[in-house]
Amino acid sequence: MRRALPEEIELDLGLDEPDDPMSLRARAARILRVPPDALPHVALRKRSIDARGGRVRFHVVLGLREAGDTIALGDPQPRDVRGEPRVVIVGDGPCGLFAAYQLAREGIACVVVDRGKTVQPRRHDLKGLQRHGVVDPDSNYCFGEGGAGTYSDGKLYTRSHKRGPVRDVMEILALHGAPEDILVDARPHIGSNKLPKVVSGIRERLEQHGVRFEFGAKVVDLITTPHDKHRRVIGVRLDDGRELGADAVVMATGHSARDVFELLLRAGVTLEPKPFALGVRIEHPQPLIDRIQYGRDFQHPKLPAASYKVVQQVEERGVFSFCMCPGGWIVPASTEPDGLVVNGMSLSRRDSPFANSGLVVACEVHDWERAGFHGPLGGVELQRTIERAAMQAGNGMLKAPATRATDFVRGHASSSAPTSSYLPGLEATNVADVLDVAGIPFSKRLREALGAFDRRMRGYVGEDAVLVGVESRTSAPVRVPRDPETLLSPSLDGLYPAGEGAGYAGGIVSAALDGMRVAVAITERLRVATSA
Repeated sequence: MRRALPEEIELDLGLDEPDDPMSLRARAARILRVPPDALPHVALRKRSIDARGGRVRFHVVLGLREAGDTIALGDPQPRDVRGEPRVVIVGDGPCGLFAAYQLAREGIACVVVDRGKTVQPRRHDLKGLQRHGVVDPDSNYCFGEGGAGTYSDGKLYTRSHKRGPVRDVMEILALHGAPEDILVDARPHIGSNKLPKVVSGIRERLEQHGVRFEFGAKVVDLITTPHDKHRRVIGVRLDDGRELGADAVVMATGHSARDVFELLLRAGVTLEPKPFALGVRIEHPQPLIDRIQYGRDFQHPKLPAASYKVVQQVEERGVFSFCMCPGGWIVPASTEPDGLVVNGMSLSRRDSPFANSGLVVACEVHDWERAGFHGPLGGVELQRTIERAAMQAGNGMLKAPATRATDFVRGHASSSAPTSSYLPGLEATNVADVLDVAGIPFSKRLREALGAFDRRMRGYVGEDAVLVGVESRTSAPVRVPRDPETLLSPSLDGLYPAGEGAGYAGGIVSAALDGMRVAVAITERLRVATSA
């Protein structure tokens, strides 16, 4: 009788142990005490780095399955959806794009509208940001095809496994050109050089199936009508005067479309203030982070640029790293000409000599209400106030205010700044003055947390570490309420708030999952309406 084998097996591999498929198969056979030819197909399911205890090793999960037990990548596939669109999706970020993909799978026609440009012309506007300090309010690191994620790294790590099929999102990305490593890496990453082609590849495929996309199409109003003692949205109005009718409207505009929040308020849609986090980008030489994380193995050729994660509670507020970019670059992510925002990105090789990460402080609603910012958009006004202070402290042209970490913990301004990946340049100053301009003690909490981080990661606070301001767009400080079952706005029938801008996601994968979830909800409702 054939011995029953487990569905998967876990292995720890030293840095110098072979990791080719035949070696992994032989290793699995030894552990299971069976001949290698007794094993079915062996597939790598998950790969991660374990650097705990001063010993660096690879942890892998191998799946054991029969050769014929496979499913085509990315199934089910989109269907042809010719005809008049029944759904308008506002925003072509991951939420809107994956909502359109799921609707096409269900055979429902839609149109996706975005205020920005497709990836290629969008590149030229990003050069204007980097080289000339010119902000185009409709085409920048936040707005345009693929949304904020397209040119800001493509990190796919998520904890959103309970929100939906994460593997499905990964497979769709891989099907359209993302490296298949994202299917097995514990911290998958595409890279800002590859993600634009993936995003445009998904869009082009959907267009072939009849999905419409319109760029340079800014939504300025919702079209509504009375419905059962309430109101119902029946379309959107664009800034060129055109109107697009629909049975459902998905608002998937991301965390930085502040004019959309104002539009929704004018339309009578309820908005709520939501906690978010604000702080700086901290940048180090990448070799320093490698030494801290990998110890004596830091130069081993198998090891990628090291990442880290830190968190500390200070005065009942979390201070934590956010969107850490090993081998990365700091970029200007401003969307308004008078405000300065920074973000991080990495290319697929992660071969920049710098490591950067958001280092942010949690901010509760009552924090900014005590500081004089009220109403559902109080958090937005807090962001604006600090972003404008950052622009002034940088003396224009998107130069960023910066303070060496050693000066910051002493409460001093810096007279010079180290070499940085931030191309518009740094202005040595006291970034604490920028963070605290609204009267909330961000710098005090950040300063105390930095001391704790340096005790855990010796060398984290050093002369070559620099704090660059400000990282203010970690998430939307607004939530657009929706019914937990139907996902509809209680204020406006037919309106589906979705993704990061509505307060229901926090990254590429979670936004994509939310878009797909909304598409399923729309499908169910349209089918009920059709059969009634």
